[in-house]
Amino acid sequence: MHTADAAADAAATASRAATTATATATATATTATGSVATATSTTTASVPASAPTATGSVATATASAPTAPPTTTASVPASAPAATGSATASVATGGVAAPGPLLPRPRAAGRPRFPLVATDLDGTLLRGDLTVSPRTRAALARVRAAGARHLVVTGRPAASCREFLVAIGYRGLAVCGQGAQLYDASADRLLVSASLDRELARSVVERAEEALGAGPLELAVVTAAPENRFLVTARFTDRMRPEWGRVEREELWAAPIEKVLMRHRTVQDELVAAAVERAGAGEVAVTHSEKGMIEVLPAGTDKAAGLRLAADRMGFTPAETIAFGDMPNDIPLLGWAGYGVAMGNAHPDLLAVADEVAPSHEEDGVAVVLERLFTHA
Repeated sequence: MHTADAAADAAATASRAATTATATATATATTATGSVATATSTTTASVPASAPTATGSVATATASAPTAPPTTTASVPASAPAATGSATASVATGGVAAPGPLLPRPRAAGRPRFPLVATDLDGTLLRGDLTVSPRTRAALARVRAAGARHLVVTGRPAASCREFLVAIGYRGLAVCGQGAQLYDASADRLLVSASLDRELARSVVERAEEALGAGPLELAVVTAAPENRFLVTARFTDRMRPEWGRVEREELWAAPIEKVLMRHRTVQDELVAAAVERAGAGEVAVTHSEKGMIEVLPAGTDKAAGLRLAADRMGFTPAETIAFGDMPNDIPLLGWAGYGVAMGNAHPDLLAVADEVAPSHEEDGVAVVLERLFTHA
């Protein structure tokens, strides 16, 4: 449960009481929400209620926000996401309280309770066969009809998630590459892309292998945008895809990269991740995105940083956001959002921090929650 939600409910109840009681309730709500309430008030004033109805161009979304305008594809130094990440951590810490029983309720009229719906792709919006079910498509259409926006926040680089966005008729901004990329799906254009220092990445891998003492890690890299090629070493996977490139280990560092992926055949993911975090010593970001795979990214990069960047441009605050995910890399995503939903198939670490657990991705869990929230759309 988030204190911002509780305070909003308290303020709504107080408004129907006597004038003096209303003043007291409002003061209490302001105290409970602190900076989040102020941010919500400012955003509501500057963004018309009709704005979120547009699912189209980024130009429309960007025009409503006073932050940096979209630029042509650019390589952003690792220090930029770090600054965003630290700011995001501050917001998340201030806006999140201990989990509780409060559930979001639909609003019969006016702006939706959560005008921004942020969803992961794999294991969340996508079923195991990498499709979006008809029921989930209908639920997303209901979200748009209510004047809310759907924002994809995925670990996949833009080049890898493009086909899924096209398949569901997705428009506007998307957060890709674990938060390292801000992608304009309408124009098929990267607005932001962070790169990872190759020598640092190679050093982190070597130090992690030395600490584990269990032989070499199997590695892959995603090359820099806009190509975002996926290059793997020989034993990284047993199911090689046609679009991947198999290379010798030293070739991984031959061109600019955005992230490194690693796995070990016999060592548990948690132990690999811990060794990599120690080896990185804060110089890189480490996340666990799927079973058997650990990712190394530029310092400060995570889904919360990417979500915050996109939400700022679109004119939304954490309290206005509901987020869905399934893996530990979604912990920052759910932490930043005003309300976090873990899928029934989620990793235990994410289940522990979620406000609600929905049915699994195979059971249309995203749709189940959205149907409840947007009943009147």
